[in-house]
Amino acid sequence: MKFDVNSPVLFLITACVIAVVIAQSVFFLVRALRRAEELGIPAEKLKKIMRTSAIFTIAPAVSIVIGVITLSKDLGIPVPWLRLSVIGSLSYETIAASNAESAMGLRFGSGTPLTSSQFVTIVFVMTICILAGILLLAAIGGKLQHGMTAMKNKDRKWAATFSNALFIGMISAFVGYIFCDVGKLAQGQTYGLIPVFVFVISMGVMVLCGTLMKVYKWNWMGDYALPITLLVGMASAIPLTAWLG
Repeated sequence: MKFDVNSPVLFLITACVIAVVIAQSVFFLVRALRRAEELGIPAEKLKKIMRTSAIFTIAPAVSIVIGVITLSKDLGIPVPWLRLSVIGSLSYETIAASNAESAMGLRFGSGTPLTSSQFVTIVFVMTICILAGILLLAAIGGKLQHGMTAMKNKDRKWAATFSNALFIGMISAFVGYIFCDVGKLAQGQTYGLIPVFVFVISMGVMVLCGTLMKVYKWNWMGDYALPITLLVGMASAIPLTAWLG
């Protein structure tokens, strides 16, 4: 039987896993609302929290849909849908799939039909590495949290500095990926500038949102700044790609 990346069996497996995830979300949502009612949290405050959470969900959801479409050209719909609906990361999944295909002599995004062994290899690379975070969390998560709490109780300023340094270190890995193809300019290829321009545009939009908050006292902008920045950044990539290739 010929292998198909869009096999109905893969759709069924994916649907079952996602159904479990949705059930968990509904379960904890109901528990959270009941607990909030026990604590006497005002309904208006709960509505604001849910509204803000929904807004922050829209932009990442759009990017995830784009990621599924991008990956589906090579891997079909079920696996990208599954990976980006559970613990997957848009940036991680695309990089992992691209590296796995390159190692096998394939070009990411070419749409070349995959054999079953090639498909399993790519999915294995996309899946096994990201499990490290879950396993490490189970092993050292409690000790790490205890250490951060002790540090915060001892010196709040240093704890904040240390936490920010860890976050910046994580972001630095993605910043490096933004500039990794700029060197292709020496070969006359300009596509490496696309993520750089998207980065600059996104940064400018975030600065603009912050300025509006400060100058015009638009405090509500704080809830919308990140989604707006994500959407504008993704939208800007379309004309940039048409221009730079």
